[in-house]
Amino acid sequence: ATWTNEPLCTGTMSRSYRALSKLICKPELIENGSTWHGAACRWQSSVVCKVAIVGSGPSGCYTAKYLQSALQHKEVEGKIDVLERLPTPFGLVRSGVAPDHPEVKNVQNDFTALFEHEDSTISFLGNVTVGKDISLQELRELYDVVVLAYGCESDRKLNIPGEDTLTGVLSAREFVAWYNGHPDYVHIGDLVADALGDDPGTANVVVIGQGNVALDCARVLAKGARGLADTDIASYVFPVLKHGVKSTSIVGRRGHIQGAFTIKELRELTKLDAEGHETSFIVKKDELDMGSTPASEKELNAKGARPKVRIDKLLREAAANPLETRNAKEVHLRFLLNPARFEANETDSTKLEAVICERTKLEGEPGSQVAVGTGEFETIPAQLALISIGYKGVALPGIIESGLFDSQRGVVVNTHGKVDDSKDGLGGLYVSGWLKRGPSGIIGTNIADAKDTVVSITKDLENQTIKSHDTSLHYLLKERGVKVVDWSAYKRIDATETDEARKRSREQPREKLTSIDEMLRAASL
Repeated sequence: ATWTNEPLCTGTMSRSYRALSKLICKPELIENGSTWHGAACRWQSSVVCKVAIVGSGPSGCYTAKYLQSALQHKEVEGKIDVLERLPTPFGLVRSGVAPDHPEVKNVQNDFTALFEHEDSTISFLGNVTVGKDISLQELRELYDVVVLAYGCESDRKLNIPGEDTLTGVLSAREFVAWYNGHPDYVHIGDLVADALGDDPGTANVVVIGQGNVALDCARVLAKGARGLADTDIASYVFPVLKHGVKSTSIVGRRGHIQGAFTIKELRELTKLDAEGHETSFIVKKDELDMGSTPASEKELNAKGARPKVRIDKLLREAAANPLETRNAKEVHLRFLLNPARFEANETDSTKLEAVICERTKLEGEPGSQVAVGTGEFETIPAQLALISIGYKGVALPGIIESGLFDSQRGVVVNTHGKVDDSKDGLGGLYVSGWLKRGPSGIIGTNIADAKDTVVSITKDLENQTIKSHDTSLHYLLKERGVKVVDWSAYKRIDATETDEARKRSREQPREKLTSIDEMLRAASL
């Protein structure tokens, strides 16, 4: 609330955010037991504050949620449009979370409520591409606030020989999007099938990187069709992976104490055999020992190191108690190996045959150890390599030219989510999520991140002029022939995907539509 101690309060203020609010006067304000003579006033919005959020993944949805709450708290009428390039919402919850992690996907139930609650001021506009159907400049002309929350759509690269020239070298992001049924990555299946061949049970795969995405990829490759039938993985994956690949090696430059994976994902690998997936989990004791430098031991004894201590314990137990009989399928977790180059097949120089890695050793102080090459090399056979060393943001047209994008980091330059002031008839520009901080954290990390951006937005709105909004985005998109998928249209897509007649089993949550044309037909557009 905004209070004043002026003796009389009437009319409306200047044409700022407060200016477009009616003042309701009270005869007195009691604070700390004292009476203030005069009038105490709170403002109520007499205009609509329009907000566009580009991206409907976790960062976009959380930003919409907390911004709606902030506006309602200030008794300001707001209208929040969430724009999504695909006809379906929820971003990486739909196309990034592993299919055998349904408990993680449940967060979309909370996001669904944002669009369906009777008091919600949040709308969904799917199948709208910013930079093609509508420019960022036009969005800023139409809205008081524009928030970029479309995540990371590219990858960090290794920059080693063979990465861009050999078939069979892909990013983990592409592979994950493919098995999750993302319409833009259906073609990746042909590349995976070509690499694994007719019998994946004889194929070798190397996953480079040791975050949770890398472990997800290895688990999916090992489980194959039999282990994933009751999930929402795309059905076109099964003829390619069949019953799983022979060997998957997850390779990291540093030691196990520096690995980015969590114990949940690690434990799932150790349980593959016990859960009937006929897969041995193998870790080498000598690599664990080599990574246990004095600096690493100090890291284990540092404050907040309990998760790393549990990981160290679990890995040492796995190394000390290998299965008596190895299974036909294996997952190897390898440490202190730095990929140096991708080796071509001798008979077909266009195809991958192996990953050549240099043995490393750790040097440096606790918390900042680096992997240093030793000059010793190891060849790991591989027909498929998945690079999982981090996602990277991509700029919308006009962002780089304006100097608002850090191309090296792949993030929009910002201060607590604020990118650019409202000026010259343009709404303020903000950012949230991975595009703001880089690709780090879990889904829940976006909560604090979104709240931080919302604080910046509400502070700026205190002194920002609100537009009269003579033209609407809906009108422009209709004029341009864009088939906008609103929430009711998306619900028709959802109903089609969850139709029992389409599903492989009663347990399968949904059979995803994997082309935009299919989605639009299901949406009756």
